[in-house]
Order: sequence, then structure tokens, then C-alpha cells
Amino acid sequence: MELWLSQFISHLLDTLAVPQVGLVAVFVIAFISATLLPLGSEPAVFLVVKADPGLFWPVIAVATVGNTLGGVTSWWMGYGAEKAVEAVRHREPPNPRALAWLKRFGPKACVLSWLPIVGDPLCAVAGWLKLPFWPCVGWMALGKFLRFVLYTAALLWLIPETWLT
Repeated sequence: MELWLSQFISHLLDTLAVPQVGLVAVFVIAFISATLLPLGSEPAVFLVVKADPGLFWPVIAVATVGNTLGGVTSWWMGYGAEKAVEAVRHREPPNPRALAWLKRFGPKACVLSWLPIVGDPLCAVAGWLKLPFWPCVGWMALGKFLRFVLYTAALLWLIPETWLT
């Protein structure tokens, strides 16, 4: 069974190393994982880079763009949801302290959009609060870029080559 698993991982790494497949897969996975759907993009980013270390910066760039566009989608969903909900609701928001915190920090809070669990809803709430779009996008992109660089570099350093062969 170990031989089968080793061959499967080797085949997967070879397939993901092809730039036409690997980069598209990273983009799609990064985009979807930045919406409110539960999916992590780090394994795809790591596998492609591990298969072809020469693709480190292109993979980071593609993952950052895909993840940022997913955050932008969440921002627009929040923006649209606010309009719909405010039209029918006439009571206090569910967590006024959290909303006050986000209003206080403004678009800069979107740098935390890389965080697990709270990052994706943070983008939607930024749209809900109608925080300025382009500054939110810039802060989202910065946070997501730093996350991909740090996570991927750390994994490349921590996981020995022998684990993947």
C-alpha cells in the first residue's frame, strides 16, 4: 500500500507541476477558499511549489490574485446583503462591538482576511459596512500575499523531501 500511495503522490505532484494545470488549479482553489465556502488553498499552493520550486513566485502571485478576488466576491456579497437586509430590518445589528471595531480600523482591518474562520466573513462585513472598496482590496491582497509567502516558505523548510517520495 505504501508503494501505491507513493506513486499516487508522485503522479499528483507531477501533474500539478505542469504550469498550465498547476497554476489554474491554484487559482480556482484559492478563489473558492476565499469565499464563505470551507476550503483551504495552502495544500494546493504547497504541492505545486514542492513539485516545481521554480514556480514559487508565480504560484504565490496566482494564489494571491485568486484569494483576493474571492475576498472581493465576499465584499460584494456583503455589500448587496446589507442593502437587502436593511430594507426589511429595523433593529440593532447582532454584534455592535465587532462592527464598531471594524468601523474604527476601517479598510486596514481587511489585512486580517487571511485568518482562518474569521477572515472570509470579515471581507463580507467590510462590504456590509460599505468600507471603501479599493483600500479594502489592497489590504486584503497584502494580508493574503504575506500569508502565502510565509506559509509556503515555512512548509518548504519544515517538511523534508523524504516525506513526499
